[in-house]
Amino acid sequence: MLLPASYSTSLLILVLAAICWGSWANTQKLAGQRRYELYNYDFVLGFLAVAVVAAFTFGSMNAGDLTFQENFLIASYRSMAWALGAGMVFGIGNAFLTATVSVSGLAVAFPVSLGMAVVVGTAWDLTTGNVQKGALLAMSGILLVLMAIVIVAYAYSSHLDRSLAPVKQPAFRPDPRVKVKTAAPKPPRPASAAQAIVLGVFSGFGYGFVRPMVENARVGDNGVAPYGLALLFGGGMLVMTLVMTPFLFNFPVSGEPLGMRHLFSGTGVQHLYGMLGGALAGAAMLGGFVVATVPAAAGVAPGMSFALAQGGTVLAALWGLLAWREFGSASARIRTLFAVVIILFALGVGMLSIAQG
Repeated sequence: MLLPASYSTSLLILVLAAICWGSWANTQKLAGQRRYELYNYDFVLGFLAVAVVAAFTFGSMNAGDLTFQENFLIASYRSMAWALGAGMVFGIGNAFLTATVSVSGLAVAFPVSLGMAVVVGTAWDLTTGNVQKGALLAMSGILLVLMAIVIVAYAYSSHLDRSLAPVKQPAFRPDPRVKVKTAAPKPPRPASAAQAIVLGVFSGFGYGFVRPMVENARVGDNGVAPYGLALLFGGGMLVMTLVMTPFLFNFPVSGEPLGMRHLFSGTGVQHLYGMLGGALAGAAMLGGFVVATVPAAAGVAPGMSFALAQGGTVLAALWGLLAWREFGSASARIRTLFAVVIILFALGVGMLSIAQG
């Protein structure tokens, strides 16, 4: 299988992976009115397509090393189970993330979801002794990330209260003497800040356990190699997407319940956007798997790798704020709060990167 042979190549892969991870959710926005439940199916197909193509190309090259098929012959069932499980947990986290994006946008969804994932993952590292440079620095980083999440919740709630204020006050009071023969149509349920934050937190808890599970899948002499790992990971995502379908369709976060017939609705362009999003996310995850496997001489320090991975979160939030203008109509105070969120998140990630070593 083909692996990077130098530090510069590994660093470039991580930078490209961060860009892919920070940009894939734009395809959900570009898909327009397509519901996130349906978008997720196309997303998983795109993710799997990247994993399959990479496994049978890069994963089968370099005759001097094992191919991904040969690695499967020596990998333990336990390691494979961890890889499948990691994909299933990622599928849960990603479903809640796309749900959060659908109700709140990128600037809220990514800091809350991936911020909570950082908190959960670092707490796991602290309990297992994987933090190299001291618990105090790691806990300070957690505190800054939690502050960023709280500020996001406050800013988003304040913005919604301000934007929905005119809706809450009726423009006129109907005459009680006039009998209405037909009931007025039920107005759509307004957006809820609490709903978005809860969905984001659930997503973060799912994402937070992915990294430890992936580590269990790849370490050791019988661990799964990166290309096979991506393949099993995508398979786990597909299984979880199929399992979660009845729940997501029957208990939507917004809109009416869906049926299986809706899977084939939407335009071809919308399906392509979903698959492109999955392909970008798949490339990002595969890049991380590959770089984590290379020898120390060609690898990137864990702290740098962690910082670049979280850089994708900042990029996604910036896409929402600057490109999609999700809070373009917000007050200057709200926009300032979102700038503070990005600064706090970046500082927290910096501290955690140092603690990672």
